[in-house]
Amino acid sequence: MFDFLDSGQYDLLGAFWVTVQLTLYSAIGSLIWGTLLVGMRVSPVPLMRAFGTAYVNVVRNTPLTVLVVGCLLGLNQTLSFNMGTENFEDIGFRLAVLGLTAYTGTFVCEALRSGINTVPVGQAEAARALGLSFVQVLTLIVLPQAFRAAVTPLANVLIALTKNTTVAAAIGVAEAALLMKEMIENEADALFAVFGVIALGFVLLTLPTGLLLGWVAKRVAVKR
Repeated sequence: MFDFLDSGQYDLLGAFWVTVQLTLYSAIGSLIWGTLLVGMRVSPVPLMRAFGTAYVNVVRNTPLTVLVVGCLLGLNQTLSFNMGTENFEDIGFRLAVLGLTAYTGTFVCEALRSGINTVPVGQAEAARALGLSFVQVLTLIVLPQAFRAAVTPLANVLIALTKNTTVAAAIGVAEAALLMKEMIENEADALFAVFGVIALGFVLLTLPTGLLLGWVAKRVAVKR
């Protein structure tokens, strides 16, 4: 049943390594972008609040496939933006990271906003009374506590991001989902085995992540 794994025809480890890279780069980008977005959403500047709110509501409710394919069609094929490389595979990979970052950043933003809501208002008011600016209050007082409170929802976002990397197959990125499609086409008699192998691979990626970040959440939880 699993003879296709011994044939050497399919680079299973290589495909999952691409998935790991997509997850890692997109997670870093999403954390940075999501933090900027949450700063906009709680900003005292109305224009920034309006942009952050509109962006989160629009992008979060847009299908991820539309965003990723839109990056390819809009940025690369229409605007000829090649992401700093001429290699088609690298272009697809970088566009997938861009699309995943733009999408996942909205969920990071909302997770952090929930963490901000756990911080007592009096702390921010005391900091402002001491003469700290909004940026100083946010970066020195509020966000450090918000990150600690939001570890669990951020872990859920990371797990969802790992599974969402399969959408990159829509623009030809050679990750696990694209390999699964090829294996299904060539190994029709081992359909359930193919599904089982790919599913097991994703379980091995997401389960340790959930367990590790669950432990971290308990360690850094703010005692109130």
